[in-house]
Amino acid sequence: MRILIAGIIGGLVMFLWGAFAHMALPIGEAGFKDPVQQEAVLGALEQSTQGEGVYMYPGMPMEDWSDEAAAKAFREQAKGKPYALVIYQPGGSQTVQSMTPNLVKQFISVTLAALVAAWILALGAWSFGRRVLIAGALGLFAWLTISLPYWNWYMFPMNFTLAALIEQVVGWLLAGAAMAWWLGRANRAVI
Repeated sequence: MRILIAGIIGGLVMFLWGAFAHMALPIGEAGFKDPVQQEAVLGALEQSTQGEGVYMYPGMPMEDWSDEAAAKAFREQAKGKPYALVIYQPGGSQTVQSMTPNLVKQFISVTLAALVAAWILALGAWSFGRRVLIAGALGLFAWLTISLPYWNWYMFPMNFTLAALIEQVVGWLLAGAAMAWWLGRANRAVI
């Protein structure tokens, strides 16, 4: 029960930090730019996609990469051309109508993550400070395994990637402090 409550507390802190980071700080806008000629671009996407999915432009079918001549020709053709990674939803974004479903999913996801973190923090009889540092390390781990590879492989902008680092590490330090406080209230070992 102690871990469950710590996870709920941590999820709430992480959710509130995320809201603050995206609404009051420039973290939520880092790397984003306003597109121009949106109708033309959306029309072109509609014609060049095959339904919902993630598309890389320029792109080549995976099976063609095994053909060395085709791969070489593609690399030459793509050299110096713009690059785009597009998440295409032909039905549109639901957040335009209401952010409520996304906020509910976000709260659930950070609470599930906080439950995992609370379980880890409860595994040892660690001090408050050590538990906070472990939670911060979990945030750094998440950033290193998700955001940094997106920067490396999919060319996410550096300012977007660094903003994600701040959001994750600071958020999990704050959530870790709240969970460490709760877990430290009793001197019982819980696993």
